[in-house]
Amino acid sequence: MPEPYESAVYATADRTFPARAPGGTGPPVPTLGVEEEFVLADRRTRAAVRKASAVVLAARHRMGEDHVAPEMAQAQVESISAVCRTGEELRREVARLRGGAAAVAAEQGCVLVASGSPVLGDPGPPPILDKARYHRIESRFGALVRHQCVNACHVHVGVTDRELAVRVVDHLRCWMPLLLALTANSPFFDGDDTGYASWRSMVWSRWPAAGPPPLLGSAARYETLVGRVVDSGAALDPAMLYWHVRPSRHVPTVEVRIADVLPEAADTVAYALLVRALVAHALSLVREGAPASDVPDMVLRAACWRAARYGTAGTLPATQAPDCPSLPVLRQTDDLWALVEPYLSRCGDDAPVGEWFDRVRRSGNGAMRQRRIAERHAGRLEAVVDDLAVPAT
Repeated sequence: MPEPYESAVYATADRTFPARAPGGTGPPVPTLGVEEEFVLADRRTRAAVRKASAVVLAARHRMGEDHVAPEMAQAQVESISAVCRTGEELRREVARLRGGAAAVAAEQGCVLVASGSPVLGDPGPPPILDKARYHRIESRFGALVRHQCVNACHVHVGVTDRELAVRVVDHLRCWMPLLLALTANSPFFDGDDTGYASWRSMVWSRWPAAGPPPLLGSAARYETLVGRVVDSGAALDPAMLYWHVRPSRHVPTVEVRIADVLPEAADTVAYALLVRALVAHALSLVREGAPASDVPDMVLRAACWRAARYGTAGTLPATQAPDCPSLPVLRQTDDLWALVEPYLSRCGDDAPVGEWFDRVRRSGNGAMRQRRIAERHAGRLEAVVDDLAVPAT
């Protein structure tokens, strides 16, 4: 549950289109950045442990004040990348942050675990991290703060103009169920199999201003809607509109928030490049004057539930048009690839994204990986924690 940023980590994001793709042809390439949340687990028991304050303090000294942050739950650590322009820059940055945070966690007797929920233990609030804003959230929303140790991957793509960002969000909202199915990585919670592929998304959906965004239409309508939700008390401030995709309030980006934290750094990089390609596609549609799919909010919500429940298995309502039928997730993945592959190829990003798609086709998402490990070890969830532990560097 990030606060509005006080740091300048995305300060250069206002230079949204700093360079063209290799070869100098085509539209300029948006910048991007990634935020990843992790759970800390005790090295001996593998249960989630409340050591975030010590880990964050040491990690900031090692990796930069603006690149590591605490969360409401005291067993969570968030990494915040620098603004990146190429896939290779992002790969280096994600590896640096993951490896550095894991090394600091090891010094504190912990492992950094890339799971959307704590596999063993539930260290979520109370007590919450001692910050004034978090105390205000707890006072207003009560028991909603419980079990809040869930971990996401947020991708920021540079779009400097608010009007343009709102219209991009309108085009992106229909893709959120499929992105959730591909990235679901939280089947276990506190030692139990929840039956879901993404239990994190179900925990997060309890917040009154969470879920798919409505069709916004314009920046003016967006601002009016934000004001009305805040005035209602359902959000403490505009940052608490926890939509799956939204115009960021604190940096000039479109922020996609739907994914669980992914198991491997390569998965994170590929997913972020995929999101950037989707944003680029949406930008082209906006500039052409193409209307966004007017899929109803409840249909999107239902599709996100199915994605959270079943992940890549079975079918998912195809939400790219109001009357689309349900289709197998992997069929929709192929359609998504056909849509974004030209942009990915132009930027040199097709290889990492294609390799990630191939892994998902062969082996499924992170949730399926977690369950395979558990089954292979006769239900010992300690083995799942070990498999998801981020290597220290």
